[in-house]
Amino acid sequence: MRYPFSVALFLACLVPAFGQTPAPPQIPAVTTRMQEFVTSHDLSGAVTLVGRSSGIIHLGAVGEADIASNKAMTTDTLFRIASMTKPITAMGIMILADEGKLSPDDAVEKHLPDFKGQMLKVGQELKAPARPITLRDLLTHTSGLPNYPPVAADVYTKRNKTLAQTTALIAKQPLTFEPGTKWSYCNPGIDTLGRIIEVVSGEPYHTFLQKRVFDPLEMKSTTFYPTTDQVGHSATVYAKKDGQLVPASNLILDFAKDAKHPVPAGGLYSCAGDLATFSQAMLGRGAKGTVRIVSEKNFAEMTKTQTGDIKTGFVDGMSFGYGFAVVKESKGVTAMLSAGTFGHGGAFGTQYWIDPKQDLFVILLIARSDLGNGDASPIRQEFQRLAVEALPRK
Repeated sequence: MRYPFSVALFLACLVPAFGQTPAPPQIPAVTTRMQEFVTSHDLSGAVTLVGRSSGIIHLGAVGEADIASNKAMTTDTLFRIASMTKPITAMGIMILADEGKLSPDDAVEKHLPDFKGQMLKVGQELKAPARPITLRDLLTHTSGLPNYPPVAADVYTKRNKTLAQTTALIAKQPLTFEPGTKWSYCNPGIDTLGRIIEVVSGEPYHTFLQKRVFDPLEMKSTTFYPTTDQVGHSATVYAKKDGQLVPASNLILDFAKDAKHPVPAGGLYSCAGDLATFSQAMLGRGAKGTVRIVSEKNFAEMTKTQTGDIKTGFVDGMSFGYGFAVVKESKGVTAMLSAGTFGHGGAFGTQYWIDPKQDLFVILLIARSDLGNGDASPIRQEFQRLAVEALPRK
């Protein structure tokens, strides 16, 4: 049985007011395999979701959200989705591009004067780069910006600086390579895009996304600032030690009390139902029903290869669009996905991938801090393989 999408969202993210709700649809092989990862102590639990433009065809939860308290994993459990935030930040930039307020080809210094005169480090010397970095460079991780210097280390912990103060620190760092010539995954670059959204829109970054993405799509559980109740309903992040799962320490994206800014590169909490709504809008080329988030033209720019032949990504065969990673050649962990599939992973193993050719999206929500490379994890590969194998090809 296929549930209408609205019913699936009701099941995924809202607590019913009364009575029993029907069990969500299942792909038994996916549920069984995820339970095996729990039994082997590779995961405390998992939420998996598979959908098409017609609706959700699998929604499952196994294991526990918190082992110590025996809190069951449920389909509405919140997860730190970390870098899955990046495409949503890029969406904010492209919404402003739709309004003619900026262009991906703008120099960053046009919107943030702190970046004027930024230098390039060559050996032990500094020189002017061939050109200033652009928004396109930030969107594709080809800017040459380095990772955060020690002076800005609290950006992901205490977050006791504003986003404006944080990006001012970024601007003082010399580039590590000529803009546009290499790929280097760059959290500071995406955080800089968040500040550009603030400057160009005249609104705080998280407020802009709330009004332009989360509210229109009714993503009611997606937030940078979870309430106390939401924190209590979130999955604990674990690491594996001596064959057992233990709560992870020093989480770079842990909930920060009195934080002065959200983290555009990776600060969102979300749940399966909200991410399904977003993914369905991506299958709709930027629109869900009558609600359009971004123009079809700029959606196409976001989800096509923008990095040419530059080697990118954390697994073979990848390229980058604007914010999204894009499958250029299906192989290895992406062998079951079509070329042109786009999506992103997160630091704690979470994944979402949208495959327009198969009219398919897959969402994996787990909470492991020490997978090393979540994009290449056997958990991701097995989930995707079993999901695709269970579905009739389009």
